[in-house]
Amino acid sequence: MSELLKNIDARTRLAGTNKLEILLFTLGVDARTGRRETFGINVFKVREVMRTPAITAAPDMPDAVQGMVSLRGALVPVVDLGTYVGVGADARREIMIVTEYNGHTQGFLVEGVDTILRLDWAQMRVPPEMLTARLGGLVTAVTELADGRLVMMLDVERVLSETSRYDDEFLFRDIEPIPGGDAHVVYFADDSSVARKQIKQTLDAMNVRHVGAVNGRQAWDELRRIATHAEACGRKVSDFVSLVLTDVEMPEMDGYMLTRQIKADRRFAGVPVIMHSSLSGMSNQQLGISVGVDEYVPKFEPQRLSQTLSRLLRGDEGASGR
Repeated sequence: MSELLKNIDARTRLAGTNKLEILLFTLGVDARTGRRETFGINVFKVREVMRTPAITAAPDMPDAVQGMVSLRGALVPVVDLGTYVGVGADARREIMIVTEYNGHTQGFLVEGVDTILRLDWAQMRVPPEMLTARLGGLVTAVTELADGRLVMMLDVERVLSETSRYDDEFLFRDIEPIPGGDAHVVYFADDSSVARKQIKQTLDAMNVRHVGAVNGRQAWDELRRIATHAEACGRKVSDFVSLVLTDVEMPEMDGYMLTRQIKADRRFAGVPVIMHSSLSGMSNQQLGISVGVDEYVPKFEPQRLSQTLSRLLRGDEGASGR
């Protein structure tokens, strides 16, 4: 299985081209559909795939957390994805996908891994409401394979949030309103419901107005509409949009492509772009810089995000004469 991810480092070249590679896996038969559903995870988040080592149970863990394993001297929590999603109750999940994102390492137990699929983010669609309701909002994007199978991308950030409980209210307790905050409007794009909630909490604590989108395509369509309106009024886009905050991984249009579009359009001069991603490695930050982002802030660090937002918004305020 190590051969499957042997060249993972070389895959960073896909970022910025609106392409991605996903590792396909199964969790077992879904009793609700009678099918063995196919799920996917971005290869950028996968460190290795291995046979599950001995798991040590730990007290006071959420139901889906099986315990801890020792990997190269580090203790790593192990989440049974089938239990978490509610599928494959009788399946044997002896394969562990070791993931690394948001500065956390965790193992996901799965029934089996299939292959790595390369595709364009434009092929990833926002899931239909029926699917979203059935899986409780756990799916952020879907795509159809040539053989007719539907691949569902799980909201791994939500998995981490609900199994590690790192989104407690204390993360926001020291964030204060900024002077003139309500004069600003921040547009943000993120396909994770957990991330959108945390961004909203941060901006609300800062007393900054905001408009959210579930992917880069939706955000770009809205930003273009605003640019057209600004032109018709003889005003600058920066009078209506103070800052854009974008995730990297999103269906239909990723954050790299969204940033490229914004920076290539002269109408958005003076509008800073912050990249806000769980892909916080240096290679990803360098790719963000290459497409023109003004700042790169890892998820989920509300204090750091608020500090960066405050600094850039204050700069915008001085530059635009607000």
